Amino acid sequence: MNLEKQKSAPVYEALERFRRQRVVPFDVPGHKRGRGNPELVKLLGEQCVSLDVNSMKPLDNLCHPVSVIAEAEDLAAEAFGAAHAYFMVGGTTSAVQSMVLTACKQGDKIIMPRNVHRSAINALVLCGAEPVYVNPDVDGHIGIALGMELADVEKAILAHPDATAVFVNNPTYYGICSDLRGIVRLAHEHGMMVLVDEAHGTHLSFHEALPVSAMEAGADMSAISMHKSGGSLTQSSLLLLNENVNTRYVEQIINLTQTTSASYLLLSSLDISRRNLALRGHESFEKVRKMAEYAREEINSIGGYYAYGKELINGGSIYDYDVTKLSVYTRDIGLTGIEVYDLLRDEYDIQIEFGDIGNILAYISIGDRIQDIERLVGALEDIKRLFSKPISRLHNAEYITPIVAATPQKAFYSEKALIPIHETPGRICGEFVMCYPPGIPILAPGEMVTEEIVDYILYAKEKGCSMQGPEDGTLEKLNVLV
Repeated sequence: MNLEKQKSAPVYEALERFRRQRVVPFDVPGHKRGRGNPELVKLLGEQCVSLDVNSMKPLDNLCHPVSVIAEAEDLAAEAFGAAHAYFMVGGTTSAVQSMVLTACKQGDKIIMPRNVHRSAINALVLCGAEPVYVNPDVDGHIGIALGMELADVEKAILAHPDATAVFVNNPTYYGICSDLRGIVRLAHEHGMMVLVDEAHGTHLSFHEALPVSAMEAGADMSAISMHKSGGSLTQSSLLLLNENVNTRYVEQIINLTQTTSASYLLLSSLDISRRNLALRGHESFEKVRKMAEYAREEINSIGGYYAYGKELINGGSIYDYDVTKLSVYTRDIGLTGIEVYDLLRDEYDIQIEFGDIGNILAYISIGDRIQDIERLVGALEDIKRLFSKPISRLHNAEYITPIVAATPQKAFYSEKALIPIHETPGRICGEFVMCYPPGIPILAPGEMVTEEIVDYILYAKEKGCSMQGPEDGTLEKLNVLV
């Protein structure tokens, strides 16, 4: 990486030049540098609103970049060890969907773990591809879905040699990594692309002690959430490509769904954040790594909690572990993850990333401080002392292996009926049901509803999980195929 070149931030620098010119605006947006919306200026600040501008020649155009955006994307590709990079302003959802839509068309097969983010299954609804699920193992104690075993991926490839791609989570929300190099080798030997949802792995490219990144492992495409651990504004992400991917086709795919009115606030935040990572990423993520390890040790010393880490590695379903993830199992103090999540926010003014049935995730990144870690540890210790209950193992697993009865697209567009949820076991689901975060569907269109799944959904709702996806927000009814 050329560090001298990486000191540049072409989009940010172009915006600064534009701001100094004091151009009179007769274009959109209609707030005209904030003059038409003083409340917005008061909320966001004059400089921020004055840079909320439209695409124009000096600032390039994200739909077909030829100058400053193209230069910034080239710098991002170099920083992440990719052949090409694209700025995405529809979040990593749009990057994931661009990967799937590039690799698959109507009737194609794609091999993937079932514990994917909803964006991947949404892409199958859009393109009509058929998922071939490699159902992950589930850890018997902490209840989380693990990575894909290499032998299971090979079995799926041999059973479906006509599949066009293999999709991998690297890492999962909880920090679990599969054998990415091995999966890439297997897939490429059989002429399949490898697509990696690296939403939670922005930092992997910048520290050698962390798990291998998708680009380093030789994957064809990866989706990067710069706004998660990379420091950019929410909704800004990257799509990375290695060699041998048709860039012109990818660009056509991106422009099917991405806005034609890209926010320069998001674009400049990607540009500045890439520069920060290229110049200071190693130092920053060494700090993050140490803070997470310190927090893990302190939380485990409380007793009752289990902040898991590299000791989980087994060479197979947990090939590696991202130690920057502070995932904590809470059921041994008698509380679900969502109950601890709510207590931290409501009683201690601490907002963590999510809580589910068995675990919480505290997201540690380049913006955290050691005093924040100590406050979290103190609050968890307090919660154990004041709120712990008798241990219950009811519904410990976060993942229930689904029975797939129809493709997501066919089920989504089929005629459906809204019926009471207790009457749905044995029927085929026509919509999504998930806790968000993390946004991994409990049920996806085309999957069989079972008693176990209904019990889990109602238990998660009762415990306070944010349930999303179904037409009936009360979850008293579900849409099933007629």
